[in-house]
Amino acid sequence: MKKIVIGVLAALLFIGCSSTSKDVAVEAKLVVNQTLAGVQLNDQFGKPHTIEADTKKVIFVFSKANGHACNEFFATKSTTYLQENKAVFVADFSAAPSLIRSMFIMPGLKDFNHTILVIDNKNSSAAYKTEENSENIVVASLENLVITEIKYLTTTQELEKELK
Repeated sequence: MKKIVIGVLAALLFIGCSSTSKDVAVEAKLVVNQTLAGVQLNDQFGKPHTIEADTKKVIFVFSKANGHACNEFFATKSTTYLQENKAVFVADFSAAPSLIRSMFIMPGLKDFNHTILVIDNKNSSAAYKTEENSENIVVASLENLVITEIKYLTTTQELEKELK
């Protein structure tokens, strides 16, 4: 019986960690003069969100370290800090195996009071992530949902200044 249970768990682990997705050419969305109208992402509770027309800043993180830093920073602010600053926070978890993402990452995100929009598939991630921005906090400034400027930050102190 033990061998069967271990075999099933091992199979689930490998299935959850396997990548059968094919590389698909994806249009870059994180580009100046590109619109974010119609972009829809789920939050940490699975609720779909679109970026609203009055949004001025979209904050993207693509690395675990920056995700933790930003979440810790936002946790020290009021629960309406992002809304007050007309900002949206987007975190990319597509690199994490689906089993890890569903069992550990997503439940952990539910502890935060701020909204975290989640990129959880590699094709969606490819539209926003590049080599130059993968280790930065990326802030896209918007005007009527059109990207007017993109800044690459390294600290939450820089992020705080950018949101003021």
